[in-house]
Amino acid sequence: MSQISSTHDTFGTDLTECDREPIHLLGRVQSYGALLAVSSDWMVQYASANLADMIGPGAHDPLGRPLADILPDEALRLVRARLRNIEGGERATRIFDFPIQDRHFDVSVHQSGRHLVIEFEPRTGENADDVLAATYPLIQRVRNGTTVEEVAQQAARGLQLLSGFDSVMVYQFQKDASGKVIAEARDGDRPSYLGLRFPASDIPQQARALYSRSLLRLIADVNDPGVPIRPDRSPEGDPLDLSLAVTRAVSPVHIEYLRNMGVGSSMSVSIMKDGALWGLFACHSSKPRFVPFETRTAIELFGHLFAYELTRLQERKRTDTESGIRALQSRLMHAMADGSDLAESLVAVSDELGATIPHDGMALFTDGRLTLSGSTPGAADFAALTRFLNTTAASRVYATDALGRDLPAAEAYSDAAAGMLAIPISRSPRDYLVLFRREERQTVTWAGKPDKVEDGLRLSPRKSFAAWEQEVRGQSLPWDADALQAADALRALLLEIFLRISDAANAERKRAQERQELLIAELNHRVRNILNLMRGLISQSRRSETTLDRFASSLDGRIQALARAHDQLTRTEWAPCSLIELMRLELAAYVEDTDRARIVGDDVLVAPDAYSTLALVLHEMTTNSVKHGALGAAGGRLEIALTRDAAGAVEIAWVETGGPVVRPPERRGFGTAIVERSIPYELHGEAELDYRMTGVRARFRVPPRHLSEPENIVPLQRVTVASGKPAARLTGRALVVEDAMIIAMDAADILSDLGAGHVDIAANVEEGLAHVAANTYEVALLDVDLGGQQSVRVAEALARQGVPFVLATGYGENGDLRMLYPPCRIIQKPFSNDTIAAALADSGFATR
Repeated sequence: MSQISSTHDTFGTDLTECDREPIHLLGRVQSYGALLAVSSDWMVQYASANLADMIGPGAHDPLGRPLADILPDEALRLVRARLRNIEGGERATRIFDFPIQDRHFDVSVHQSGRHLVIEFEPRTGENADDVLAATYPLIQRVRNGTTVEEVAQQAARGLQLLSGFDSVMVYQFQKDASGKVIAEARDGDRPSYLGLRFPASDIPQQARALYSRSLLRLIADVNDPGVPIRPDRSPEGDPLDLSLAVTRAVSPVHIEYLRNMGVGSSMSVSIMKDGALWGLFACHSSKPRFVPFETRTAIELFGHLFAYELTRLQERKRTDTESGIRALQSRLMHAMADGSDLAESLVAVSDELGATIPHDGMALFTDGRLTLSGSTPGAADFAALTRFLNTTAASRVYATDALGRDLPAAEAYSDAAAGMLAIPISRSPRDYLVLFRREERQTVTWAGKPDKVEDGLRLSPRKSFAAWEQEVRGQSLPWDADALQAADALRALLLEIFLRISDAANAERKRAQERQELLIAELNHRVRNILNLMRGLISQSRRSETTLDRFASSLDGRIQALARAHDQLTRTEWAPCSLIELMRLELAAYVEDTDRARIVGDDVLVAPDAYSTLALVLHEMTTNSVKHGALGAAGGRLEIALTRDAAGAVEIAWVETGGPVVRPPERRGFGTAIVERSIPYELHGEAELDYRMTGVRARFRVPPRHLSEPENIVPLQRVTVASGKPAARLTGRALVVEDAMIIAMDAADILSDLGAGHVDIAANVEEGLAHVAANTYEVALLDVDLGGQQSVRVAEALARQGVPFVLATGYGENGDLRMLYPPCRIIQKPFSNDTIAAALADSGFATR
C-alpha cells in the first residue's frame, strides 16, 4: 500500500497518450452496418466497402455518383423529409423500417461537417412497441429507490433485461475524473467489479467528449476487423469525422483493453445529468452480441429516464436540506431573541447544524473574537488559517477535504481538522463560520494497478484488473453538493441576522422603512421556497404513495391559496382589497374545513399601504391557531367579528374556543412581535393579545385613514376545494410545450391522470411545431416563455387545426396575452391537477 498525496500523478506516470488518439477518425465501420457520406449537392464522397453487399448491387462503385443513383426515389424522399429534424451539427435523426427494393433497414442520418452521413443496419423485425412496453415497468422499479445506489442497482438490472448482456455496471465519474462502479447486475460466471475504482486514464478525454455527444455506443464483436471507408481521405486531404456515427469502428487500444477484461462485446450508455457526463452504463458479454437499433433507441430512452430519477433524488435531498435550514433558522432566531449573542446561539443549535451539515468541529471568527467548539485547530493556528481564507474569493463558501494540500502548515493538525468548510458571514471585515472534519483514513480499491506503458509507437492498455488497494491519508470525508447548498443557505441566513443587528442600531427615522423591506423580502423568500419545494414533493408523493392522495390534494389547494396571497401582497400596483376576502384567503391556505372559522360584520376595503401589515398579522394569528390553538383541534372554532367605531375605525375581534388549554408563551419571538407591534407601529392603530385558558383572544383597531367604503369591492381570487362542475376527462393524444424538464414531466403526468392516452413533450417552439405537424391532438398545454421565445407560433398552429389549448404563465393573465394569442384558457403557475382540470372543463372536456 502507498499514500496518495494528490489526485494528479497518483501513479507516477502522466498517461496522456490515449488522450491524443484520434478515435473519431479511424476510417472504418463495424461490419454490422454500412455507411455513405454525401456532399451538400447530394454527391457520394465516402462509402464503406460493404455498401453494395449491404443495400444491393445498385450501390456498386458509388463514389462520385449522385445519391439518387444509389437509393430509390421513395427512400430518397424519406431521407429528405427527415432532414427537417436535424438542426445543427449535434443532432441526428433515425428512420426505422427504411425500404430499399426488397430489403428493409434501420437508418441513422446526421451532419458531419460539410457531409451528410447515412448509416444502414439490416432490420431484424423486432417490434419497437414491445421494447418500449418493457421499458416503462423497469424504470418504475428504478423510481422506487430512495438512494443513488438503490436506483442505480435497479437500473443495472433493468438494462440487463432490456439488452441481454452478461453484465451491466453503473459507472459514476468521481471528482478526480476516475470512475467507480456503484451498481452491478451480472451472470454468475462474470467477474464482479462492484465498488472498484477505475483510473481516469481508462477513459481518455476525447472518449468522454464523444460520450457526451453520442449517447449510446455498441461494439458488437471485439474481433470484428471492421470495414474500411473509401477513400481514407478526401482530395483535400481530410478524413471523414465519425464522431456521431453509430457504426464507427473501435480504437485498437480500446479493443485490446476489452480483450484484457475477457469481453467479447460491449455497449455503453451515457448518463447525462445537468448537461454534464455523470457516468455510464457499461454492458459486457463474453461473446459477440448485436442489439437492434430500435432496442438501442429504447435503451437510450431508459438512460434519459434514469438521469431524470437522479435529478428527482437530488431535488428530494435538496428539499430535506432546505427544511433543515428552515428549522435551524427558527431555532437560531429563538436563541437570539432570548438575548444570546451569535456565538452562544450557534452553540445552542449545534445539534441541528450538525444534522444539516455533518461536521466534527466549529469555529466562529467575528469582530476579532474566536470561539472554538469540538475538533478544531488550536487558537494559535487560526491566525494563519484566517489569512489563508482572506486569499479566497470574497463572499463565497470555500470547501476542501484536504486542507493540508492547500495549506501545508495545516498538515500538523490534519488528524483533528483535515477538511474545512468556511462560510463568510460578513463582507468587511471578513468574518467566518468554519466547520471542520477529522481525517478519515480510507482504503481505495482500484480495479487493477494501472500499468500502461509506452511500447514503441503504441500505448498498451493494462492487462490486470485484480483488486489493488491504496491508503488515502490527510483527507476528510468530502463535502458533497448538499453540504455546499446548505452552507450557502446558512451564509444567507447569517448575513440576514447581521443585517438585523445593524438595523437595530440605525436611526429611528429609517427603522420603519428598513423593517418593512426586510419583512417583505423574508416573506417572499420563504413563501416562494415553500411553494416550489412543496409543489414538487406533492406531485411525486401522489404518484408513488397512493395512500397520500387525500393529503396531497388538500395540501395542493393550500399551496395555490398561498400563491395567490403572495401575488396580491407583492404586486407593484395595488388596489384597495376586501378585508373579509383577505381573511378568507388566509384561512383557506391553512384550514381544510373553513366552516369552523366564522367571520361576522360588515366588510371594508383596506388601502394598499395597510394590506401587507394586516396580511402578516393575520398570517401569524392563523398559523399559530393551527399549530397551537383552536384551529388545530378537532372541535375548535374561531370567530372573527368586524365592527366600526364612532371615528370610522374598524375593530377586529379574534375569539378562539374549543381548543386546547392555552398557556402564555415562555418567551416572545419574532411572530409575536409582528402581531403585537405591527399595527401600532406601522398603522398607528391598536393591538391587544390575551392568552386566556379557554382560548386566545385578540383585538385589533385599524384607523379610518387606511380604510375605504366597500361599495365596489373586487374579491380576491378564492380557493375552490370542490366544484359542482364535471371533472375534465381526456381520451386522446395531448401535447405539452415547456422548456423546464421537471415542470414538463409534471404537466404530462397530470394530463395522463386526466385520461390522455399519450402525451408528447416539446422543449422549444421548433419541436412544438414539428409535433403539431406530425400528430393530431385532442388538447395542448403551452408555456408562454420558452427559453427567450414565446409559444405564439405553436398556439396559432394548434388553432388552425382546431385544437384547444391551455396557456400557462408565471406572470399572471393580462390583456397583452389575450391580444397576442388565439382564444384559450390561461392559468397561472404553479399549476396543479385542479387548476388544469378546471381549465379543461371550461374548454368542454367533461366526464361523460
